[in-house]
Amino acid sequence: MAAAEELPRDLVFVDLETTGGNAAYDRITEVGVVRVTDGVLVDEWSSLVNPERPIPSYIESFTGISNEMVAGAPRFAEIAGLVREKLRDAVFVAHNARFDYSFLRSEFLKADSSFCATVLCTVKLSRRLFPEHARHNLDAVMQRNGLTCGARHRALGDARVLHDFWFKLKREVAEPRLAAAVRSAIGAYAMPAQLPGGLADEIPEGWGAYRFFGEADALLLVGKSAALRAGVCGHFAGGDAAARGRRQPDRRLAAEVRRIDWVETAGELGAMLREAQWLKGRQPLYNRRVKADANPYTLRLGSQPHAVEAVPVDEVDARELLECFGLFHSERDARKALVDIARARQLCLKMLGLEDGAGSRFAGACVAYPIGQCKGACVGKEPAMLHDLRLRLALSSLKLRPWPFPGRIAIRERGAWSGAAEFMRGADLHVLDHWTYLGTARTEEQLAVLAATSAHAAFDAGVYKILARYLAKNSKLDWLDLRGTASAPRFGPIETRRR
Repeated sequence: MAAAEELPRDLVFVDLETTGGNAAYDRITEVGVVRVTDGVLVDEWSSLVNPERPIPSYIESFTGISNEMVAGAPRFAEIAGLVREKLRDAVFVAHNARFDYSFLRSEFLKADSSFCATVLCTVKLSRRLFPEHARHNLDAVMQRNGLTCGARHRALGDARVLHDFWFKLKREVAEPRLAAAVRSAIGAYAMPAQLPGGLADEIPEGWGAYRFFGEADALLLVGKSAALRAGVCGHFAGGDAAARGRRQPDRRLAAEVRRIDWVETAGELGAMLREAQWLKGRQPLYNRRVKADANPYTLRLGSQPHAVEAVPVDEVDARELLECFGLFHSERDARKALVDIARARQLCLKMLGLEDGAGSRFAGACVAYPIGQCKGACVGKEPAMLHDLRLRLALSSLKLRPWPFPGRIAIRERGAWSGAAEFMRGADLHVLDHWTYLGTARTEEQLAVLAATSAHAAFDAGVYKILARYLAKNSKLDWLDLRGTASAPRFGPIETRRR
């Protein structure tokens, strides 16, 4: 096939305006479509849409679309057939296309219909063609290419910009190179046949957590990834090369999966917290380590003098945990860690309650004493108090940390979204209370609910491990003090503290 024929013949350049950044509960307020066939402009169309909910003031100031403007506009269900006809049999082209595509699919589903298309993201296309540039949001693309827009942040105005960008590329980029970049940007993610068509194009490319469900909604797998789409598709044969290199496709999982859901997060912390929340108390069939992690153990100074015992975390009072050491997958792991410490520090295994001293030729001595691996606390050569002091010093690095904040807080994690998505998504606020994760807020209303949620401040071993690592890596931390908050603090720097 000639190189000229490799470029798509039919394209629809699409832009949407919405009430927010999450297709699960936000709605479309405007649709703009520019259609091209064989390089010829054949149609331009736009319509305001009644979102059936209020438009937040900050969105109104961003787009210029007010509640009054959409009050008499058709609901999406009333124009769904017309929108489908405008998009039929064409490559769906949008900037940050996952955003627009996921909103349209969500609206079609609400209208008891479905929608699927081949998707070309012009952010990806720009990155592949011009990797020397750091920014590829629409404003940056317009500036670099000398493009103008008479109605920026309105659906038809932005769709026209994408049309102009495409034709500038056709004029200035060699066609074989452009065709190769288009193929790469569209990608080829093979998903199991029983899943909805176009599902891979809906999945975001950034940080997030995901779940696979089987028959009767049985939970099969929970995971997280820095690249959600590659992470999800990497479980099947159609993931990208990097994902396939990390793991072999699981044919049993591919055959059993019936539904996939996910949550996009601002970064790694949110993905880890959501994964831990989804795994808590569950044992998905394909999460092999979950069973071992379900009942963690810790080390506690025993009831017998000088002894140390391995105990399940959930059997220790929250206040007593501050005097415990380490978190381990099992009792066996906890005891092994203690033995390793004892041998490294010449501590007495008999004093620690790990052996009875049988087999030693010294009366009352542990096995290690005759070979110089114990300093003799078992036979009185080393004072018991000194042995106990050395034990505490040896365990000190494992001591569980107290909650380092005054009470319930929200940690702000900023994302790497671009353009309008960045404006509407802003940051995630992870609400935590004494090593317990309560949820993530993306709106003031959500934060208010989580701030007021009644929850017992328990110790969650999984959250403890996640936060301890995160706090160790991030000396500067944005957080909000939520104690006594009657209503949520405003998003932004107000009441933000630095750790």
